[in-house]
Amino acid sequence: MGDSHYFSASPGGKRRPGTVGLRVGDLDLELATDRGVFSPEELDFGTRYLLAEAPRPPQNGALLDLGCGYGPIAVALSQWAPQDPLWAVDVNPRALELCRANLDRHGRPDAVVCLPDDVPPDVRFAAIYSNPPIRIGKAALHEVLATWLGRLAADGRAYLVVNKNLGSDSLARWLNQQRWPTTRLSSRRGYRILEIRQRC
Repeated sequence: MGDSHYFSASPGGKRRPGTVGLRVGDLDLELATDRGVFSPEELDFGTRYLLAEAPRPPQNGALLDLGCGYGPIAVALSQWAPQDPLWAVDVNPRALELCRANLDRHGRPDAVVCLPDDVPPDVRFAAIYSNPPIRIGKAALHEVLATWLGRLAADGRAYLVVNKNLGSDSLARWLNQQRWPTTRLSSRRGYRILEIRQRC
């Protein structure tokens, strides 16, 4: 099976439930996973790196995990900013099911886990965190990012982790060309963490 299944609205394959450890900073949690979602065997390096190195979420606004998968980013945000409204979106129904279960298990039944189109258009985010699905292709990725970066609050920030070999540097150039001020915060093992601010 190719990589495309994990960002599909209809993941295939027989289910194979498992667990993954979310051990980053002060977190030591177990998360439910399954076949048909991104990196079901272990917490992938990019996500771990983003959670370890990106700034912690602000304590006064809505947060978004964009492309939540089984929910490692959403669960981390839920622990670090337990009072903030929390949203997690994905197109994969299996991912949404797992993310919902993981947030419930770790004390955030109030978090909203839903399809992207189900987020009300007036919601603005103080911070967006994402390990985006680069392999959907450049045009589709640009459309996704343009949609959600436009939902940042005036002083909001988005944090993306992208591998250099998958186009992190060209993505940063495109974002700056589109007037979303973008800065590389750090780089490790070919991965970049990008910080994006609302349009100038």
